[in-house]
Amino acid sequence: MKPIKAIYVDDEAPALDLIRKYCETIDDIELLACFQDPTEAMIFERMEEVELLILDIEMPGISGTEMVELVPKGKLCIFITADPTHAAKAYELDVIDYLVKPVFPERFVKAVQKAVDYLKFTGLDQENDFLVFKSDYMVNKIPIKDVLWVEGFGEYLKIITRFKQYMVLQRLSDFMEKNEKLGFTRIHKSYIVHLKQVKSHNSQFAFLADDKQLPIGRKYKDCFR
Repeated sequence: MKPIKAIYVDDEAPALDLIRKYCETIDDIELLACFQDPTEAMIFERMEEVELLILDIEMPGISGTEMVELVPKGKLCIFITADPTHAAKAYELDVIDYLVKPVFPERFVKAVQKAVDYLKFTGLDQENDFLVFKSDYMVNKIPIKDVLWVEGFGEYLKIITRFKQYMVLQRLSDFMEKNEKLGFTRIHKSYIVHLKQVKSHNSQFAFLADDKQLPIGRKYKDCFR
């Protein structure tokens, strides 16, 4: 796999120099550029193929969290900040990792590896056997046979598996667009199932292997059948 293409944005020059040196020792990352000005970084990001944003949070003009919200949805991000109080916002933005300064090389390597693993898994077309997603700063690769159903909550969704539940920052419509080819189908405004999990159905409900029943919305009946 080719090195992941990244940029780093931090208004402190010593921090830029440190992360630049770290990147020079890691084969899996190509640091395209460093910026002290977030606006310049956003212009560069629009013009170049950038896969990973490494961002400070508290910067003049545009903060790191604001920058994540302004770039294309789904862009991978690692926050590096001196202030640990932004963790809740980082979780809300579903970033790959959240590092608190001072950042040591082994911790930075671990964060980069998370981003590389995520791109590697999603780039394999998920082998038609696995569902890959980010949750709690972790890249999860779950066998599709273990996914019972997916439930939507506005901007979030919950993936219910045989062993665990995961909260993911993603809309149901985006999940369907990405994973329909893997056998998932939407049966209700709030529910998605994998067809192999459906054992029977009537006009109102789909019955799953674990005796769970999910409602079938009027809008989705014809497509489901």
